[in-house]
Order: sequence, then structure tokens, then C-alpha cells
Amino acid sequence: MKTETLKNGLELTLRKAQPKDATAILSYLNRIGGESDNLTFGENGLNLPPEQEAAFIQSVNASKTSVMLVGFVEGEVACLGDLSASTKERLAHIGEVSVSVGKKFWRQGVGEQLMKALMEFARDTGVLELLHLGVKADNAGAIALYRKLGFTEYGRFPRFFHVNGQYYDEILMYRML
Repeated sequence: MKTETLKNGLELTLRKAQPKDATAILSYLNRIGGESDNLTFGENGLNLPPEQEAAFIQSVNASKTSVMLVGFVEGEVACLGDLSASTKERLAHIGEVSVSVGKKFWRQGVGEQLMKALMEFARDTGVLELLHLGVKADNAGAIALYRKLGFTEYGRFPRFFHVNGQYYDEILMYRML
């Protein structure tokens, strides 16, 4: 568990997600889907039963090279981050990162703290050497953060996102650890 002070003075507590968090995480994900067009799903886009999410969290926690971190501010889920590594020997050195931050916590340092915690976990595995992620091409704030943290663009997936009748590219980025 890690606690950081945000730009607004509130405390962000980051920790590994636990199966008991499943309902709160699903509620958070369904809420943020309606807050942002930068995600791969919309409002109520994750129609999963809590038991399925709890089982997924348990499987992530069983891995030495994958993690799901959840962040709380004043008891509310503020962010969620995943680091997933392949179990295939030839790809085991690569981790895929995905993060989300609730809209009311944007530009408070939440995303940066979450990314730093995921990167620290990745380094501590002793296995992961490279992280990669995808980001919607018009998400300037996230792109700036990833660049600040040492990520480099290596390509684009054209027309990856289809939001409100419009297509957006996905920018693909990586960082060596």
C-alpha cells in the first residue's frame, strides 16, 4: 500500500486490488465509461457480475508479473491500473499497461502516481523489461504524461476507436525499464 498527497491536498492510497473490491471496481468502471470518450467502453459498458470480476482479480493476484492497482481518495475509487504480462516464454519480458482515472480526479497527479506505481512493480518483478500501452490520439493530457514518464510513440492503429460516429487512431507507446 502506498499513500501520496495530490495537487489538491487530498490523499491517494494505492494498493493491489482484492476480490472484495469487485463491486466497487465495476461501479467505478461503469461510471467512468460515461465520463470519458478515451476508453474502449462507454457508460455501463462492462456488464459483468461481481463474482466474475472477483475471480479475475484473484487470477491477477496469483501472477508474479501482473498486477491490478486500485486507488482510493476519501474512500472512493479514484483510479484503476492494470499491468499484464504474457505467460508465453518469448513474450514474458513485455508488460501491457492500462490506466483510468475518474474525471473529478483529472489533473491532480493521480495518473502519474498510478503509472509510477505500475512501473515500480514492473521493475521489481526482475522479469519485465519493456512496457507498452495504447492511448486515444486526441487524449493530449495522457500522451503528455506518458512522454514525461519516458514512453515513446512507435506506431498508430488507424480508426481504432469509434465514438459518436467518429473514428480516432490509437497511439501505441513503449518504454524500456
